[in-house]
Amino acid sequence: MNAADTLTLGYSPCPNDTFIFSAWVGGLLDRAPAVDVRYEDISTLNDLALASALDVAKVSFHVFGHLRKEYCLLRSGGALGRGCGPLVVARDPLVVRELRGKRIAIPGRRTTAALLLRLFDPELTDLPVMAFDDIMAATRDGVVDAGLIIHESRFTYAQYGLHEVVDLGAWWERNTGHAIPLGGIVARRALGGPRLRAIETAIRNSLAHAYERPADIWDTVRAHAQEMDDDVMRQHIDLYVNDFTRDYGQEGEAAIRRLLTTAEEIGAVPRADLPLFAQE
Repeated sequence: MNAADTLTLGYSPCPNDTFIFSAWVGGLLDRAPAVDVRYEDISTLNDLALASALDVAKVSFHVFGHLRKEYCLLRSGGALGRGCGPLVVARDPLVVRELRGKRIAIPGRRTTAALLLRLFDPELTDLPVMAFDDIMAATRDGVVDAGLIIHESRFTYAQYGLHEVVDLGAWWERNTGHAIPLGGIVARRALGGPRLRAIETAIRNSLAHAYERPADIWDTVRAHAQEMDDDVMRQHIDLYVNDFTRDYGQEGEAAIRRLLTTAEEIGAVPRADLPLFAQE
């Protein structure tokens, strides 16, 4: 296969993403497309997709609302579920009404976490952007009053002496009845049906391989997780990799459409009439 046939693929080094993709990018699958991989945090991946720099990428569902002209959504590989949404945490115990006027660090302007915070309370406007893995320390040290945390921070914020103020995923679930869509895998529409189907097949086969033969990919997951211990990695994977990851199904699709429609209604993303998915 020549270089022109190699896809550029971007996803995060977080355990849920490396668990999903490692069998594919490690060459453990038969007849899967060749890929050139970039590992970046979600905010950087969002920016790369906005700049049309990747063929296939993990992005926030929030930013997907800005990408629908060029990219379609794949039905596999995403992070969507219940009990897995972002949290607002603070060094001192606070009640929700005390967040107004506070300086709250967020992990990117166009992350789904930032969209949920806007939907929760549009009066929260002092929102400096930080790398997601710097937010807990900045909150602990008083650089900011509170932090909007994602990923494995759900499992470790108490180690920083921080207190939960609000679980935005639980708030979304109570108010909509839907699971919370966090991030999904997008691919260029211009790749065409056959290649899009091959990509989706590769993602599903890679995930199946990870479940069936975890020893094949665990060293890769661990290497990218930096100093995260194995128990936290397993908690992370168990929370963010679920039945929706293989295929959103009707329930997951309804949740995604509700989030995007709500974002359109408040002007957070442009309206679009294009189909969401690769094979609609």
